Amino acid sequence: MAFVGHTGTSGAGSQLAAQKRTHRVAACDVRMSERADAGTPSAKGTASVLAPGSRPIDQEKKLLLNPERGLEVLPVQVGVWSWGDRYWGYGGADFGEQQAQEAYNALLAHGLGWMDSAEVYGLGLSEKLLRKFDDARPRTLEKPMVATKFAPLPWRLTGRSVPGALRASLSRLGRPKVELYMQHWPGFLFNALSNDMYLDGLAQCYHQNLADAIGVSNFQVSRLRAAHARLKADGVPLVSNQVHYSLAYRACERNGVLETCRELGVQLFAYSPLAQGLLTGKYTEKNASKPGGARNLIFNQELLQQVQPTVDALRRIGEERDKSPAQVAINWLLCQGVTPIVGVKTAQQADSLAGAVGWRLNDGEIDELDKMSRKITAMKGFPAENL
Repeated sequence: MAFVGHTGTSGAGSQLAAQKRTHRVAACDVRMSERADAGTPSAKGTASVLAPGSRPIDQEKKLLLNPERGLEVLPVQVGVWSWGDRYWGYGGADFGEQQAQEAYNALLAHGLGWMDSAEVYGLGLSEKLLRKFDDARPRTLEKPMVATKFAPLPWRLTGRSVPGALRASLSRLGRPKVELYMQHWPGFLFNALSNDMYLDGLAQCYHQNLADAIGVSNFQVSRLRAAHARLKADGVPLVSNQVHYSLAYRACERNGVLETCRELGVQLFAYSPLAQGLLTGKYTEKNASKPGGARNLIFNQELLQQVQPTVDALRRIGEERDKSPAQVAINWLLCQGVTPIVGVKTAQQADSLAGAVGWRLNDGEIDELDKMSRKITAMKGFPAENL
């Protein structure tokens, strides 16, 4: 399905508005398979132990990510970069292994068992913690699906290095295979010429049944097309491209990545869907509190001022629906037909994520958020996006 950008309704008038509504419905249902029809966990404040009569998220609609192998996944994914990585404060007074394990168990209780990791997250500790939490989980909780990524490091100059990297990840994860394996960013500098070899290595992982699906991350349009074509020639479907996307950062709409994903049948996975916490409403231009570490440099005054009207709209819409600003921001992405990758550090954040699905913003709310967020220009992307 081709992506249709959300522009204004002037000019073509009601005809364009109707067309937009049609594409939004399609975006919310794209490549989904219907699951059981029942209620969902409630919104903010949901307990980690499901209430009688509620159901876990895995009974929601699922995304048929790789039809060739019948791989169905959840409409949202949990990012576990923070588990074991000091960039996110791991090992400090407020966040460590205990909090991560509590978050893990709460996520599984909600049926949110679809995890995104990488070999570089915590230098492998994120993957090791997933294994530790898997082994210690109550047996009433189903083991989660896992996606992970390899880094195209300068000393990896051949395709054979890719299955080797995956086997090392599988050893840390304690699994015979993963559901999705990805190249974390495009090759550059000395290994730019080796990028085709990395794709060949990903194909080997698929054919050796070490991964049920193959994806990439941070690939711009020309690289995405090239990767899709090369993998297809090797009999491997390219199923995903993981890129930076949120209400505060919509570059993938402008640079053609989202449209190209739609054209090629590649699912877009949106990392940093809350703009590293900016869209939660916790940090404002009037609030002196800012996150520590590298994020403190990102949250400058200009950006906070630009984002405030969007955060105000998220808060107002959330209050009308008994949702938090974060839940509304995540739902907006779901209504674009993409898969948000939401970082979760605590059981309370797991509860909040459960309340972001199972419902849908209406067209008026989507339009308002669309209009407000287009004024945000100060949010910066990650360098890997431009390789």
